[in-house]
Amino acid sequence: MATHLDRENHLHNHFVVNTVSFVDGIKYHRTEQDYFDMQRESDRLCREYGLSVIENPQRGKSKHYGEWRAEQEGRPTYLSLIKADVDTAIRQSMTERQFFYHLRQMGYDIKVGKDITVRPPNYPRGRKLMRNFGEEYSLENIRRRILAQRRPQREHRPEPFRCRLHGDLKQAKKVTGFRALYFHYCYLLGVFPQKQNRPPRRVPHALREDLIRAQELTDEARLLSRHRIDTLEQLNAYRSDVESQLAGLTEQRKSLYRKLRTKAVLGDPARQEHIRAEISKLSAQIKELRREVKLCEDIALRSTSIKDKIQAAREEVSGKDEKARQEPEQGRAAPPGRR
Repeated sequence: MATHLDRENHLHNHFVVNTVSFVDGIKYHRTEQDYFDMQRESDRLCREYGLSVIENPQRGKSKHYGEWRAEQEGRPTYLSLIKADVDTAIRQSMTERQFFYHLRQMGYDIKVGKDITVRPPNYPRGRKLMRNFGEEYSLENIRRRILAQRRPQREHRPEPFRCRLHGDLKQAKKVTGFRALYFHYCYLLGVFPQKQNRPPRRVPHALREDLIRAQELTDEARLLSRHRIDTLEQLNAYRSDVESQLAGLTEQRKSLYRKLRTKAVLGDPARQEHIRAEISKLSAQIKELRREVKLCEDIALRSTSIKDKIQAAREEVSGKDEKARQEPEQGRAAPPGRR
């Protein structure tokens, strides 16, 4: 057991456990009881050295590292998108029934018990609001937030943008192929354009998996635009060229590593430093070229599914519009699954 002193206001203990027992060779499997035993031992040690101990700690919900990292970097996650939709439904509602109506219009299946469970379309299981987002998302507190509003927030409908065209639109060079597909997809995700002052659009559920990977899509779109790649043949040709450059630079670096181990260089610190600087420069170029190869591989795989996702998103939006026409917002139905 060791105490981590990385930050003054964040002292915490680590338990180092052998993963395989040296007594019987059985692999260690942590149980909930093991966790409580470790917690009790940690508290005992803290009291022995006069440190504070959390009395009667409440079990919280730990976050997956990927979810925590995304929040730190400001990227959307599966849960943050659900939370944003729930907040939007609250702002647009004046009654509890309207709140559930708006969530259904967004495509969610809803079940109400001690907690409210919402499930996005095409997802195997739902999420409990209070359990994942805190007490503010209990049914009682959602009612309170709705009743505290003086008027509902209406869905934003942008004003038509007028512009003057200079030149002949028919003679303008149009973007086609992969570039056009990626530009359109990034626009649907709200990634492009970034500099316009416009409210964020709600992304259909069919596209949200890629919204979480928006930076990857942005990098792929920029590669296609930078090298004017529109077809699979052009993509494969560019990838082959990059792989050829990568092989040449890798061979150069191997040669420098071999030179670094020779007696003549080992006895000359200045030459060692010069060779290491060249190796570092080559390593940076190799890293960038490997990234380009990976982007090409991802584009070849992803482009086959983007069209299907765009079509699924259109069907989702059209189905929502049709549902809205057939089910006007009257707020007469009781909340779903109410017990």
